[in-house]
Amino acid sequence: VTALIASGTVHLSVWSLYRKSQAKVSSVERQFSRWLHNEKLNVNEIYQNLATLAWVDWADDALEVALDVTMLWDKYAVVRAAVIYRGRALPLAWVVVEQSSATVALHHYETMLREAAHLLPSNCKVTLLADRGFDDTHLMALAVELNWHFVIRLKGSLWVYRPFKRRCKVRRLLPPRGEVHLLHTVQLTERRFGPVNLALGHMRTPNGYEQWALVSDLPTTLETFETYALRFDIEESFLDDKSGGFQLETSQIDDADALSRLLLILATATLYLVCTGTAIVAMGRRYLVDTHWHRGLSYFKIGWRWVTFALATGHKLLAFLWLIPGPDPEPVYASKAHAAMPTLAFSAIRLIE
Repeated sequence: VTALIASGTVHLSVWSLYRKSQAKVSSVERQFSRWLHNEKLNVNEIYQNLATLAWVDWADDALEVALDVTMLWDKYAVVRAAVIYRGRALPLAWVVVEQSSATVALHHYETMLREAAHLLPSNCKVTLLADRGFDDTHLMALAVELNWHFVIRLKGSLWVYRPFKRRCKVRRLLPPRGEVHLLHTVQLTERRFGPVNLALGHMRTPNGYEQWALVSDLPTTLETFETYALRFDIEESFLDDKSGGFQLETSQIDDADALSRLLLILATATLYLVCTGTAIVAMGRRYLVDTHWHRGLSYFKIGWRWVTFALATGHKLLAFLWLIPGPDPEPVYASKAHAAMPTLAFSAIRLIE
């Protein structure tokens, strides 16, 4: 973890320079490689001992868990569950599946989700957020079993069953541009899964007009769209793993289990850096590493800059994992004009019977 943060790369040959050893650099590199390929290492058990420390103060809080997938070299699908936290998504659990498609069957990641649930305090109110690649009624049933709520985006091809009306596909129910329609107490697919509630919107977003069809076990409102929009924070965290941070895609590891162990190192580093960034901002020391008047960097980047700054100047490093529950007191934005822009906009809302 130290080598990853200090070097900013996943190359084992570079990591070997950060380990104090009398052995040849090539020998140290092989030791790292053997660790990554050690089948006796239990990734989830190791990470659980660390991650549970970060959530210890979250006993009665509400939180969102994003479920998403990212591809590596069109060969491996990395499915990750992560807690949305102040603009980023902190890894909870993950699984690496060797396949070329980003659509992953539930049986590949069901165990992973159950393990993620064990990391969180039992009294937390959890809402699962997922994109269209996860619009599986079996996943929704699993969320209910875990005592989680869910907000999941649907494909337009799914069948919807409404009381005393003919069945139709989701795409037939999408509203005109600028409108939001809310449908309560419907069922999905031939399984007649439900009752569930729909939030259908054709809204203006930062990327232009988009059609969103969301399903939830909770009564849908305008806040359903805001809740689902938090899911995009996990994409920022995938970027931290890749070109925006640790350069994961430059790794030459071609083994699913070894990649999972490498992701353990990345997850641990991410958790530590976000904890550090959170602490530095809370202590009023952000000005030492962030030149913006208002916070202009993610907590991940602030934490990383603090580590670099501390090693160069002799300041102390954070010696524990520390995350403050609740909303972000200082949200990041590039400018005041950017902060004033609405995330989602619409002109009409209808409750459909």
